[in-house]
Amino acid sequence: MVGMGTTVLASPATVITDVGHKWYYFSMLGLLFQNPLAFVVIFGGLVIAIGIHEAAHCFMADYLGDPTPRSLGRTTLNPLAHLDPLGTLVILVTGVFGWGKPAPFDPYNLRHPQRDTALIALAGPVTNILLAILVSLLWRILPIPSSLTAVFYFLVRINVSLALFNLIPVPPLDGSKVLAGVLNRNISRDFENFAGGNSLLLLFLLLLPIFGGQSIATLIISPLANILLRFLIP
Repeated sequence: MVGMGTTVLASPATVITDVGHKWYYFSMLGLLFQNPLAFVVIFGGLVIAIGIHEAAHCFMADYLGDPTPRSLGRTTLNPLAHLDPLGTLVILVTGVFGWGKPAPFDPYNLRHPQRDTALIALAGPVTNILLAILVSLLWRILPIPSSLTAVFYFLVRINVSLALFNLIPVPPLDGSKVLAGVLNRNISRDFENFAGGNSLLLLFLLLLPIFGGQSIATLIISPLANILLRFLIP
């Protein structure tokens, strides 16, 4: 139970896998029966990416002086502590969308609430990019058998996609908090009031495949993801 005055950084840690291979569209539950190994790799990769993402929010809030995440047992790298039951179920059913448990923090415990909130929000996507770089380095350094290249590719790609999607400045994504943190205080307040009141509509429009079967999110993410992947994929 989150205490009074506590904010949750509602970062869905959403995965838009249409920037990847088409077979990601299959239901996770169907994949479990069709190809159990692929299911373990894909679902395990999603769980790790989402868990690391949410853990980064919590560790940053703790570092900036807010004890809320630690008191709720969220300053841990155990991904199970950061999984949302409904969000996980949605991943299993759709295979393309899901979210983690929002990271709790109390802005009244922060020395610079506007700036620190932006830093807490930014920590998740940055950590996913760092994880993608780490996997890429291991891929280049270690003698990876060809049978595992698809695993490494997926881990790199899913972390890049997760980071870029969550940086889109639409509530409840992390990018909206980051943007609010760099705007003038009055403009930031107006932005949060407008975006917060229309967050579900904006997120729906972001995900709706209205451009030749592609969503606005895909059109934004794909070019940037492909640029990063050119450097990260050996």
